[in-house]
Amino acid sequence: MVSVEHALRTKLVLYPEWVVSPTVQVMNSTRQYRPGRLLLDNDAVIPSGPKTDMRVCQLDHISVTAPSLDVGVAWVEAALGVPLQAGGEHPRMGTHNALLRLGDSLYLEVIAVDPAAPAPGRPRWFGLDRMASDASPRLAAWVARTDDIRTAAAGAEFLGQIEPMSRAELKWLITIRPDGSLPAQGLAPTLIEWQTEQHPAALLEDRGCALVRLDGFHPDSGRILRTLESLDLEEAVILHPLPPGERPYLVAQIKTPSGLRTLGGPHR
Repeated sequence: MVSVEHALRTKLVLYPEWVVSPTVQVMNSTRQYRPGRLLLDNDAVIPSGPKTDMRVCQLDHISVTAPSLDVGVAWVEAALGVPLQAGGEHPRMGTHNALLRLGDSLYLEVIAVDPAAPAPGRPRWFGLDRMASDASPRLAAWVARTDDIRTAAAGAEFLGQIEPMSRAELKWLITIRPDGSLPAQGLAPTLIEWQTEQHPAALLEDRGCALVRLDGFHPDSGRILRTLESLDLEEAVILHPLPPGERPYLVAQIKTPSGLRTLGGPHR
């Protein structure tokens, strides 16, 4: 199995500044690439500048799944060195979460089964029913927001059915696969449409953290890229191919008050 350190160090060759630079340039390259994106030596893609057109969808939050909320919170806090905030309960799914602000409209959540909630009578989202009680927490998914979830999801039915959800005063629509599994094992996005004027991240305390980069590794990265392009999300996640049979995974680079930290990586 290719380690995440090797993948992120060798596949983006000669450009250690990729972690913090929004405008990486490739010198002396003969590869062809689309305007606004750069093709690197392993067919990974990275934005070369800001887009000027309106996006259909935008990265909204990243999700860590865990066998319990306490275990997941401890894992994230150990990795990032900052405390998370309590979130709330999701009555329709029998889950609860904890949160960390990563920007004005971007955050991280840890989500787990709520042992105090009744079983929902349907598969829980984020594949939580399949998670063993002794499993390690992992960066499992990412969620993209849109102002028109029905139009966005119409061209990507495999992302799931549109369902209404709530947490306390917050309400939203979200795509959920009927069996509760994640689309493309978490590499394709879950779509969300908030039904609130203020983004939930704006309600969180600022702990000085920001998402710098999100990378996804998958054996069928080309198929996922086509889905992302259809949603105008090809710059939200930098995709990398894996050998056939390897398990997909996500890696987030997060700026913290203590420096740049990494969250996620290959399954153990």
